[in-house]
Amino acid sequence: MLPVFLLQVSLLTLFFLPALSEGAEDAFAVVAHHDPLVVDQQLTLSTLITLTLDNHPDQQWLHALEREAQAIKQRGESWTAGALVAGLRYQEATSGTLHYVDGTVEVPLWNIGQRDANQLTASRAENSAATQNAMTHWRIAGLVRAAIWDVALQDLRLEQATIDMAAAQQLASDITRRVNAGDLAQTDALLIQTEVLKKRSALTLAQAEVMHARKRYATLTQTTKMPAMYRESLSKTAEISATHPALQAFQQLIERKQAELDALSLVGSGQTNVTVGVNSDRPSNHDVRSNNTESFNIGVSVPFGGQAHLEPQLAALNVELNQLRAQRDQLFRDLEQSHHEAEHNIDINKAELTIANELNAVAQKHLTLTRLSFSVGEIDLIDLLKIQSQTQLAELAAKERALIQERDYAFYNQAVGELP
Repeated sequence: MLPVFLLQVSLLTLFFLPALSEGAEDAFAVVAHHDPLVVDQQLTLSTLITLTLDNHPDQQWLHALEREAQAIKQRGESWTAGALVAGLRYQEATSGTLHYVDGTVEVPLWNIGQRDANQLTASRAENSAATQNAMTHWRIAGLVRAAIWDVALQDLRLEQATIDMAAAQQLASDITRRVNAGDLAQTDALLIQTEVLKKRSALTLAQAEVMHARKRYATLTQTTKMPAMYRESLSKTAEISATHPALQAFQQLIERKQAELDALSLVGSGQTNVTVGVNSDRPSNHDVRSNNTESFNIGVSVPFGGQAHLEPQLAALNVELNQLRAQRDQLFRDLEQSHHEAEHNIDINKAELTIANELNAVAQKHLTLTRLSFSVGEIDLIDLLKIQSQTQLAELAAKERALIQERDYAFYNQAVGELP
């Protein structure tokens, strides 16, 4: 049975090892689909975020907010509290000799302080629209930051997978030579074949993750260009302040809702109306009952007793106002939590980076000694592959920690509301 087994191993070696050791470029090109990104030396991170915001679907409702504010402003600038009403009435006696014509114009007047309150509401609406745009800018900045660092992280992992694949193929070439020379057992051929296939699988998955990350980036930004420089310096802001874009947006929403509530309360029972008119009394056939003249008339109508009908609207606005206050307070807590986590991540990663670098240095020395031991026959191939795999993981961990440290700076800046 043993000679048959050795024959099978020899055949496997003959067919598979040459395929593994030659054509390295073909082995690396394991993913046919590509989502290329082009590094643009002129593109800055700030410009990229602005362009992303300009192309983002949220622009639709941001523009709608601006148009709404302009409409409220136009209402507040009007000298009347509503539309004027023109009336015309014609009356004729059954005798056909008396004719009456009344023409009136009804003008709704602002209540005391109501026009000023509406103008204040318009101002608050304009401020709210501006801060909503700033908050959306901040939110889009967070999405772009996350997407661009995701691409960087996946590129790093692909780079390491490519290095690992090259190392496996180089070792496979050495094993092939030594097996053919009779220095190593035929079973080592199967072992190295398995290792190369594992690295090829890892490379395939790494390439796929890079494509996914690039597609997510392109979908968000609507561009295939990436800035050459996107690393950020750590902000000196040490706490969440009232100037944070998200808090400012909610504060302006609250002030606008308060202005709306105040303006509505001044409506009272309704609008006072002034009616101005002209009355014409003309006869035919010289009917003596006619005054045969025109007269001018003016009247004022003042609603009262209608406060109870206004109260439900005031109560509904008050509910919305307090909901916004609660959301603002909860948002402040969430931002403080995000700030704490971002700050904590930076401190933890600094310590982890030091440890990862030390582990990588030790692992590299261990791998060098292990390769030497394998070359003189002191250890088996499986032991070498184990140490090599551990070293590659340590190397990747050190590289990832260095990149994550820079990413954490960007995430901290995002948490405190600082834009690039």
